[in-house]
Amino acid sequence: MIQPQTLLNVADNSGAHKLMCIRILGTGGNQREAHIGNIIVAVIRRASPHGSIEMSEVIRAVIVRTCKELKRDNGIQIRYDENAAVIIDKEGNPKGTRIFGAISRELRKLNWIKIVSLASEVL
Repeated sequence: MIQPQTLLNVADNSGAHKLMCIRILGTGGNQREAHIGNIIVAVIRRASPHGSIEMSEVIRAVIVRTCKELKRDNGIQIRYDENAAVIIDKEGNPKGTRIFGAISRELRKLNWIKIVSLASEVL
C-alpha cells in the first residue's frame, strides 16, 4: 500500500536508488493508495552520479514489491521486506535492462510482460 510521500527503492539498473511517490495514477477519481502493478508519478530522491537519470527528476514507475501483504485467490499471502518500483517511460517500457529481486506473478496478469521477462525471479 503506497501513498503519496512514501519512499521506495528502485528495483532496476536505471541509475536511480530512491523514489518518493507524489501521485497515484488510476482510473479517475482520487485514488489514495497504490498496490502491486499500479503506476505512480514519483520524484528521484537519490541517484548515481553518472547515470542517465538525475536527482529531482519527475518520472513514472510501476510498483513491484510492497510491505503490505498481497492475498491470492488460493489463500496464500505474499509480503516483501521493502517497497520497490521499476521506472518506466511514457509507453510503459522499463528504462533499465535488469530487474533486481523477486517480483510477484500478478504483474503478468496485469500485462507488465516486459518487466516480468527482465526479472530474475518471479514468485
